[in-house]
Amino acid sequence: MLNPDLKTIIVMGVSGCGKSVVGSLLAAKLDGVFEDGDDFHPPANKTKMSSGTPLNDDDRWPWYAVLRQRIEDMRHATPVYVLACSALKPIYRDKLRAHDNPETLRFVLLDGTQELIASRLAARKGHFMPPSLLASQLATLEPTPDVIRISIDQTPEQIVDAILHQLERA
Repeated sequence: MLNPDLKTIIVMGVSGCGKSVVGSLLAAKLDGVFEDGDDFHPPANKTKMSSGTPLNDDDRWPWYAVLRQRIEDMRHATPVYVLACSALKPIYRDKLRAHDNPETLRFVLLDGTQELIASRLAARKGHFMPPSLLASQLATLEPTPDVIRISIDQTPEQIVDAILHQLERA
């Protein structure tokens, strides 16, 4: 059984790891609400990434502020809020976590090899994030001990089951 204090689950990882698919399945299983953090990027960020240029922290800070406000707003709208967000660095996770304790907000890293993720990115159509940025995202990724790591080398349903198992143990 999940901790009843758990209000927010952030499904994180590099582009192409399956955050949106897994996050939406997880939210459905928990009778919660899922949103993709990419939907909250301002047009300038999307344009920059579409051109193959990675975002810098100055690009990210306003976006993370919007996401944090969304986390707080959703606390009153749903029992569990599942947000897909890359959250690659500890400082980015700190911005999303703010004053929340681990019982209230958990990070789940969808973890896979560069080869597997690259093959998924190559098959994806219509996303603003080009496969050329995968290497920079992997170089930026800094997992910490508080992050639940889940292998993506399985079906989305198996990934959701693994997440739930780990959250129940936490």
